[in-house]
Amino acid sequence: MTVDLARHADIRKRLSAVGLSISALAREVGVAPETITIVSQGYRRSRRIESELASALGTTPEQLFPERYTEEEGSTEK
Repeated sequence: MTVDLARHADIRKRLSAVGLSISALAREVGVAPETITIVSQGYRRSRRIESELASALGTTPEQLFPERYTEEEGSTEK
């Protein structure tokens, strides 16, 4: 897993643009804000959190985290 702090900053900026924060999304999803941050930064992987982040940003997990969704892992994007 590759840590990507620039992508995390971009995700935070994009969440802000749609009126959300990491904390607000965490409350909606029912997890600690640190959980969202850890997944967003790339320290851990959670398909559920990746999906929630992508949904909040109006995109797909495959587009938001392309390196995490390779053909070998069975990408859901068609």
